[in-house]
Amino acid sequence: MSSDDAYSAFLDQANQDTGASKASTKSSSPAETKTVNTDVPALLQNVERFGTYTSEADEPFEPVSLKWGGDELPTDGSPSLLACIALSWIFLMWFGLLDEFKDLIGHGSSVEKWNDDDFDPEGKYEAALGAVREAGDGSAWIFRVELGRTRVEYYIVTHDKKSKRVVGVKAKSVES
Repeated sequence: MSSDDAYSAFLDQANQDTGASKASTKSSSPAETKTVNTDVPALLQNVERFGTYTSEADEPFEPVSLKWGGDELPTDGSPSLLACIALSWIFLMWFGLLDEFKDLIGHGSSVEKWNDDDFDPEGKYEAALGAVREAGDGSAWIFRVELGRTRVEYYIVTHDKKSKRVVGVKAKSVES
């Protein structure tokens, strides 16, 4: 047997499918959050006009419209005089409201409330923020939802009390 034949046999054996690549490409389904279970307001149906959220993925905004019977969305956490007196109660209530938002979107991961300046320091997303405010009660809350080590979703939402729903937009982000 020539060395060429031996080398060719070696390459053939080395290139055989061992099934390892199939196992490594299999992954669990990506974490998903709920975004629409009721009618989307007209102001938020054409979200393409908001462009994309800039991250490593540059994903477009998506509409959010979820039924919700609560009276309020979580506040910005600014304590009133009463809250200063009962700070421990407010602290527990604040975390309870974040839990309500987790339940609303159907995801048990970490949720943080962000302010406008942290989310949009350069004013790139003012059109999205303005449309969300106009679609609801005039305010906009931003929630950062961790879906994994590098995957995050940002929700910009408001409360549409008349229709008993939370409406807004969400953006997917990859942050490594």
